[in-house]
Amino acid sequence: MTKQTDFAVFLNRFLTDYLPNKRGSSPKTIDSYRYSFIFLIEYYEKSYRITPDKLELSAITYEKIAGYFDWLQEEKQVSVSTRNQRQAAFNSFVRFLMYERPEYLNEYQRILAIPVKKAPQKEISYLKTDGVSALMDAVDTSKTNGIRDYVILMLLYSTGIRVSELINLRVRDVSLHAPYTLLVHGKGNKSRYVPILKDAVPIIQKYLESQSLRRGADANRWLFINHMKKQFTRQGINHLIKKYGSLAREQHPELIPEDISPHKMRHTAAMELVSSGVDLIYIRDMLGHVSVKTTEVYARTDAKLKRAAIEAASREIVPPEEALWDHNEDLCAWLKSFNKR
Repeated sequence: MTKQTDFAVFLNRFLTDYLPNKRGSSPKTIDSYRYSFIFLIEYYEKSYRITPDKLELSAITYEKIAGYFDWLQEEKQVSVSTRNQRQAAFNSFVRFLMYERPEYLNEYQRILAIPVKKAPQKEISYLKTDGVSALMDAVDTSKTNGIRDYVILMLLYSTGIRVSELINLRVRDVSLHAPYTLLVHGKGNKSRYVPILKDAVPIIQKYLESQSLRRGADANRWLFINHMKKQFTRQGINHLIKKYGSLAREQHPELIPEDISPHKMRHTAAMELVSSGVDLIYIRDMLGHVSVKTTEVYARTDAKLKRAAIEAASREIVPPEEALWDHNEDLCAWLKSFNKR
């Protein structure tokens, strides 16, 4: 039997015990970390001819790991944000190792000091109010599945929950008595209460009745099931959004983007809250962000939109002004006299 290397031993412990039991990481997060290490092993094999069965912790050095992050971009052609995600995953492993193998502490500190790359700021894409209305109007609520689909779209828009949180809702997580709430199970096994709009309660109640779902007897059943009577998948929700997006686009091509997605609905909910003047701390809690810095991107986008609108209006109402020094041969003289007028 081949003896496991110390790298293999600690990586196994990190993925199977530390992340799920100590950090409370979700299976999705652990899976993402696992892929990061698949790339790392490939890098060592291709760049240093160190096969997985020979990879030891002593080979985890600053120079090699810095090279690994660059290799991801240059050889694997990953984006800056993906590179940073892989780096964050590896750094989590390094912090775990600092306590397990302190003899490498100096090397690990150097690795953690490798700066992340600054990713270009992306413009947030979201639906305007008219776009949301067009999307909702595309649903035929005279059909049972139509009621279900309408409730799904409405919750994505009005609560801003993630698609993974939506598909994991159970009947017991919905409270249709004041205060109306959803108990949402988010990243890292963290739960939070999200308010349901009072106006949304009747259609949710109608949906539960159409599915013969009762809070007591059916408390543990999935809130949303597909045509096979199974829990909805992420792909299923994506398909649903694309389907109604396509129908709405036929009538309102200017309102519905081609790349409509569940996450765009989340962006829409956040932008609605920001533009309505809701405090960022509340929005952070509602969306399940760990840090308010993540939420601030919506405020910056809203500020840019307002500035652009003001500047556009200014161009229309403010006449062009000729500079006082346009016909002055001595600009320096004008500048020197600026505060003396």
